[in-house]
Amino acid sequence: MKSKVYFIDFKADKEQDNIHNKLKRLFDKAGIKKILSKQDITAIKVHFGEKGRHAYLHPTFARQIVDKVKEYGASPFLTDTNTLYTGSRTNSVIHIKTAIENGFAYPVVNAPIIIADGLYSKNSIDVEIKQKNCKTAKIAGDIYNANSMVVLSHVKGHGMAGFGGTIKNLAMGCASASGKQIQHSDAKPSVSKDKCISCGICSRNCPVDAIDVEDKANIEHDICIGCGECTTVCPTRAIEVKWETDSNVFLEKMAEYAYGAVKNKKEKVAYFNFIMNVTPLCDCVPWNDVPIVNDIGVLASFDPVAIDKASIDLIDKAVGNKDSKLSHNHTNGDDKFKSIHNIDGKKILNYCQQIGLGSLNYELIKVK
Repeated sequence: MKSKVYFIDFKADKEQDNIHNKLKRLFDKAGIKKILSKQDITAIKVHFGEKGRHAYLHPTFARQIVDKVKEYGASPFLTDTNTLYTGSRTNSVIHIKTAIENGFAYPVVNAPIIIADGLYSKNSIDVEIKQKNCKTAKIAGDIYNANSMVVLSHVKGHGMAGFGGTIKNLAMGCASASGKQIQHSDAKPSVSKDKCISCGICSRNCPVDAIDVEDKANIEHDICIGCGECTTVCPTRAIEVKWETDSNVFLEKMAEYAYGAVKNKKEKVAYFNFIMNVTPLCDCVPWNDVPIVNDIGVLASFDPVAIDKASIDLIDKAVGNKDSKLSHNHTNGDDKFKSIHNIDGKKILNYCQQIGLGSLNYELIKVK
């Protein structure tokens, strides 16, 4: 049986076709109301964007989902978790400040912001998952305790996973800092000395002070926690991940954590993927590059695997932007993300299906 994935595009020539009105129709046509009960406390999982970035999910899009959730009697709050790396979202105080500065203020989104893992990421629940790599998953307490959840994901590239969509939003986005570290624990970055310009950006962004910069940057692997932040902030891409095990273990751990994030919410979670501003790197970096394809649309589903598979398929069918980081694979059917990061991110979806998180088989339904 195929999972249903509903789709709207961004084409419009009249007011009723603007993205806000289309989002409301998408919500209704996809039947999202069925996950909501009156008096539900509903988590709206978003990524507020790192300070300095502008390609994150637009706050007014989140507002449309908030209003629809309220329409059906639930009480929504916008949420995310604190980061493992040092940045503008590493504790709840500066995280909320960044969210507001990025436009997620109450008058805009019509809902409060609650950082789900607490002030210093200590609000964490050990969820038993009994998977191959992880027996438990450390999930943010206020996400775990919410009655229902709507996950809003901005689809883009990711330096370690290949791409980021719903699965990454669940896996990393719903985990406490210690859960994020467990997922990253097999990654140990190393420095290409000929590319290093000794700028010190990696050292300043390392959360555990594992990087010294003298003539060239040097990473102390005994201290390194494998968060990967140095690989994304390096301006010359001089730092690459060297896996202690097969890189598939990292992808499998993400899949297992995504499973843990929704384990206690059977038939109480819905997903939206926004395929727009498809940048090479994720929303955790404090800048964004040129999108690799044109804006495509928004998907909605109750299946996290199907919605990510449909998103990737639509991106691969699109014509690549030759003025972006996409140096090749520009034509219909080419794997766009793999050409940037040389990582087969689709492996995570295969594993997600294997552990029962969702299905790769889907039916795409266009909503007008």
